[in-house]
Amino acid sequence: MSLYAAVLCDFDGVIRHYDAGELAGLERFYGIAEGTTAKVALAPERLAPVVQGQITTEQWRESIVAGLEGTLGSPERAAALGDAFARARAHLDEEVLGLLRRAQERVPVVLVTNATFQLEDDLRALGLAHFFDEVVSSARVGTAKPGRRIYEIAAERAGASAVRCLFVDDREENVEAARALGMTGVLYREAADLREALAPLLEGGPRPVAP
Repeated sequence: MSLYAAVLCDFDGVIRHYDAGELAGLERFYGIAEGTTAKVALAPERLAPVVQGQITTEQWRESIVAGLEGTLGSPERAAALGDAFARARAHLDEEVLGLLRRAQERVPVVLVTNATFQLEDDLRALGLAHFFDEVVSSARVGTAKPGRRIYEIAAERAGASAVRCLFVDDREENVEAARALGMTGVLYREAADLREALAPLLEGGPRPVAP
């Protein structure tokens, strides 16, 4: 029997990474500190409703623009930054995807992400619509990390008990919540972290095929 029965993996910061260069350039042009837009957009009072499916992605963007107006003094300038944040270019970590593909030869790989209703469109655009065995989006299930329930849902969909799940995330509070449920938690900083965690699993053979 392998050490893990399922791999639960975060998306942003592990698989997908954003290029904030264009946004930072606009922030400099408008004379505000780099990172201001992200700070406004990711403030808990704005982020929590959208990742729990309580508001749409467009409503979230509108709230970002409203939050920036006071700093920028202009709705047009605020809208430009809000649009730049929404359109930020992203790239996929192919090494991480390669490791997850190898893991899928042994166990289910489940995406567990605090996401908006746009996630499915993003996965299609990135060619990942059919990559994962299951996708647990916080907006769809109505609960977000580090809340206990989203981990339970992910384990249920993987068909594994919590103690047989490997959980990978780039946020310490999310990893700690997984560990509290008995999962093996990995705080992701680079692909080597995932490679080391998967080593006991990847040493085995392929996943058994159901009769």
